[in-house]
Amino acid sequence: MNYKELFNKMAFLLSSPGRFWEKEVSQGQGNRMMSEYVYPLIGLCGLAEFVGTFIGRDVSSEFFQWALTRCCAVAVALFGGFFLASYLLDKITWRWFDKYVPKEKMQVFVGYSMTVLFVLDVVNGLISIEILHWILQLYTVVVVFEGARRFLDIPESRLTSYTVVASILVLLSPVMIEFVFNKLSVILN
Repeated sequence: MNYKELFNKMAFLLSSPGRFWEKEVSQGQGNRMMSEYVYPLIGLCGLAEFVGTFIGRDVSSEFFQWALTRCCAVAVALFGGFFLASYLLDKITWRWFDKYVPKEKMQVFVGYSMTVLFVLDVVNGLISIEILHWILQLYTVVVVFEGARRFLDIPESRLTSYTVVASILVLLSPVMIEFVFNKLSVILN
């Protein structure tokens, strides 16, 4: 795993999404994207949440348990959110937009579209920026728009509605799963 390459790819995607998606069409990673991009970023988000829990606090068994719970909540939310968004977007793209996209290609699209969430979760895990976190997530719409246009070849007539639906799924899937995870953790404790 080359983290320098991972961070360069994230910076390229965030700085110029259109050029990134064009490059992905011509030289894409395909199935390797999940193991070389999505999974390491989910791990970094969980690690940042774990470490961020201890910043400015004394280490105790209660904080350790809370840190592990928060780490798991973030990892499960992003992991489950990735697959839930991929599945739902695959079904919606086929039924509502009459476009067949292979499952692997849809997972690449969703994985890269979640980059803004990954970056914000790493930063928010270390430094609490809740309001800014929610505002900056709107940049996901730009990434999704460019990906839908250049990577998935969604027709211009349906591009706006597809962007809205895909952005909502990419942004809300992890939130829903984290909500369920947190409720179940409270119940099971």
